[in-house]
Amino acid sequence: MAFENLSERLSKAMKNLTGRGRVSPEQLDETMREIRLALLEADVNYGTVKKFIKNVREKAQGADIMNGLNAAQQIVKIVNDELTATMGEEAAPLNKSEKIPTVIMMAGLQGAGKTTTVAKLAYKLKQENHARPLMIAADVYRPAAIDQLEILGKQLDIPVFQMGTDVDPREIVKEGLAQAARDKNDYVFIDTAGRLQIDQELMQELKDVAAIAHPDEILLTVDAMTGQNATETAEGFTDALNITGVVLTKLDGDTRGGAALSIRDVTGKPIKFVGQGEKPTDLDVFYPDRMASRILGMGDMLTLIEKVQKDVDEQEQAKQLEKMRENTFDYNDFVAQLQQVQNMGPMEDILKMIPGMANNPALANVNLDDKQFKHMEAIVSSMTPAEREDPELMNPSRRRRLAAGAGRPIVEVNRMIKQFDQMRKMMNQATNGNFGGLEKMMGGSGMDMGAMMDGGEGMPSGNFGQKMQNFAVKQAARRLKKLKKKRGRH
Repeated sequence: MAFENLSERLSKAMKNLTGRGRVSPEQLDETMREIRLALLEADVNYGTVKKFIKNVREKAQGADIMNGLNAAQQIVKIVNDELTATMGEEAAPLNKSEKIPTVIMMAGLQGAGKTTTVAKLAYKLKQENHARPLMIAADVYRPAAIDQLEILGKQLDIPVFQMGTDVDPREIVKEGLAQAARDKNDYVFIDTAGRLQIDQELMQELKDVAAIAHPDEILLTVDAMTGQNATETAEGFTDALNITGVVLTKLDGDTRGGAALSIRDVTGKPIKFVGQGEKPTDLDVFYPDRMASRILGMGDMLTLIEKVQKDVDEQEQAKQLEKMRENTFDYNDFVAQLQQVQNMGPMEDILKMIPGMANNPALANVNLDDKQFKHMEAIVSSMTPAEREDPELMNPSRRRRLAAGAGRPIVEVNRMIKQFDQMRKMMNQATNGNFGGLEKMMGGSGMDMGAMMDGGEGMPSGNFGQKMQNFAVKQAARRLKKLKKKRGRH
């Protein structure tokens, strides 16, 4: 997954400073060397790395204990702040026209994911802003592009304007804009042609389309998996067009993350969105500070909170929370929770948003694939209605029957029942405000994720990882407070 190796390398680099009140020049040099190698291995642009290390070194030299942070934590904060600054400080909103329609033109190389991104962004605006978008199919060189956009349009109930492959793209854009004016669409997306590489003919066509459409946004779609080439592509398009922002796609692929760290610094253009996954909803606003936290293995609580709010049925969740409080939470509720969690995406990605979990060795021992959820559901399906509603009925003979009925080993049935019992106790403690009892149950210093999920080793008490987890929680709380203040002003 993106940033996994970088996150691990940076954590190791900082770990060497654990417990030090001051950092010697030699220790700082060693840490800076490790950070530099980690960034270069992640395919970050060399010039960006050089500038990054220079800035961090200047701020970190002679760091004393300050505001309750030891030297290691201070340097983590400096690195975190510098990562955020490198990627653009704050999320950059979409430009919006004073009168409809707002025209958004997509550009990029072939295979970068332009067509899919057009549909995802149009759908995002439709769902979140109640927009009435129109998508214009102006890629006449790849016949499948028009078909793909039409299929996506039907799936998402978004109109598509197209005139086939025998009409000049410039004419298609003119006619498409005329239809948008007639239909009073408030957003128009232009899906332009790509090439396998940047060429003069492609750029001239894009310049002509931009001159006709007068777009409010020209978003460059860049494939994160191309590493350094992504930065070079961004430079090439920025030199030829008035690019206003970047959409980074395939960030969930086997990529080292260098593009996300380089593009803003090299081109001066903000990353506005990131695509991770195939679903229409798999397009997120790019928040530099949250991405920095994820790179440093400090989690991303704000995105996790927003994800839960978006993907979880609030009424159903309220009902289940009440059952947890009353200690009447049963196996029917357990399955409903599993299904809601699955709707949020891969469990491994969700857990990594929790502070301290990204590099927690517990995750290596946890089987987090969809099959495990299916196995749990199969075990519950083998229960009688009475067993699902009364967890106390689970005696040894019933467990053996469940194992046979679900076709799963008895050890797996026992493990699931243990997980359910632990979850029910923890949720009952939390919903009744007994955080002391909850903390005692979780070991007093942090959740033993391995023991909870699959019997693995959790994060040892008092080590660097735990300190970083506590620091990350404070950072998340600070950001949440800042976000609330900002929202209060608007």
